[in-house]
Amino acid sequence: MSRPVCITYDSTCDLTPALLERFQIRTVPLTIQSGQRTFPDDGSYTALDLYADYQKDGTLPKTAAVSPEEFKNFFAPILDEGLDIVHIDISSNLSCTCQNALLAATEMEAAHRIHVVDSRQLSTGGALLALQGAKLRDQGLPAAEIAEELRRLAPLSDTSFVLDTLQFMWKGGRCSGVTALGANVLKLKPCLEMREGNLVVCKKYRGSIEKVYPQYISQRLAGKSVVEDWAFITHSGQVSEETLRELTEQVKAEAPFREVFITQAGCTVSSHCGPKTLGVLFLRKE
Repeated sequence: MSRPVCITYDSTCDLTPALLERFQIRTVPLTIQSGQRTFPDDGSYTALDLYADYQKDGTLPKTAAVSPEEFKNFFAPILDEGLDIVHIDISSNLSCTCQNALLAATEMEAAHRIHVVDSRQLSTGGALLALQGAKLRDQGLPAAEIAEELRRLAPLSDTSFVLDTLQFMWKGGRCSGVTALGANVLKLKPCLEMREGNLVVCKKYRGSIEKVYPQYISQRLAGKSVVEDWAFITHSGQVSEETLRELTEQVKAEAPFREVFITQAGCTVSSHCGPKTLGVLFLRKE
C-alpha cells in the first residue's frame, strides 16, 4: 500500500493562503533582497513595498533560489510525518530552484520518496499543476504516478501575461532600454507567454492597459479546449477591484471553468514585470 502524499511548491506558485489551505499544498519561499534587507518571499515583503522602494530609489530587489540545504530542511519534517512528496518548481530555465530541489532530494536518505517536477511554467501556470496534483492525491494515487501525470500536463498549462510597462524588465536586464523606451512611446503592451520553459513575446497590443485586458483575455481563450476545473486571473498589483470583477465575468462567459481564482503575484514575479501586469492562466486539453 502506498504512503499518503504531500504536494509542495516553491513560493512562485503565487497561491493565496486560503487556496494553500483548501488544497493542502505546502510551500517553501525564495529569498528577496532589497538593499541591506532580506526577506523570505512569503508575503512579509509585498509587491506594493517593492514598488514603493523602486519609486524612492530606483532600485529593484534581487531574488535568490531556495538552496539545497533549505530544501533538505523543508523536506525532512514532511518525510518524518510518513508522507511521500511531490514537489513542483518554477521552470528550470528561469531559476536554479528546481535543480537545487533535485540535488537536495538525491542527497537525502529517503530520496526515493521525493519526486521533483519541473513545471516549465511560472506563477499560477505552475500552480495549476499543483491543484491537479492535489486532486490526484485525494483520489489515492501514489506519489510517483502523480509526478508522472504532472510532467505530462506541464506543456498544457497556458501561461501568459500582458504587461503595462517594460521598465521593470529593462531594469532587470531582460530587455534593452531602447526597446522599453520605444514600447512606452508607442503605448505598446507586450504579451509574454511560456514556451518550452521560457518567456517569449507572443503579441503586442496598443492602447491603455485597461482596454487591452479584455482583448487579451478573449484572444487567449479563443478556440481552445480547456480543462474545466479551474482558471486563474493573476496580477501584479494596482489593478482595480472593479476591473478584476469585470474580467472574471468575462472569463466565465467565454470558457466553461467551474471556478476562476484571482491571485496576486509575489515579489519574485512582480519584480520582473512591474505593476498592472495581468494574466489568465488555465490548462488546455490535449
